[in-house]
Amino acid sequence: MITSKQRAYLRGEANSLEPIFQLGKGGISDNFVKQVDDALEARELIKIHLLDASFLDARETVDTLARLTGAEAVQAIGSKIVLYRESKNKKRIELPRK
Repeated sequence: MITSKQRAYLRGEANSLEPIFQLGKGGISDNFVKQVDDALEARELIKIHLLDASFLDARETVDTLARLTGAEAVQAIGSKIVLYRESKNKKRIELPRK
């Protein structure tokens, strides 16, 4: 579990990120969850764009993906969501102390 200070730090880091996935009308499939899981291991912090055709709520989507991948839901604003999970092998992001 990350603190609000750490979440704020991650939001700042995610500000400059471009979304690496788009989630459309296909919704959250097993294949999509696997790709997100792999991306979290490689990058730790990812941004996902929800397309208008998806009809998904950003808050529900980020919570669902966080639960399915073991990640932390960092942010859900408009059609963008941000997830964080510390990498087991390629740790890049140093979070502020709790």
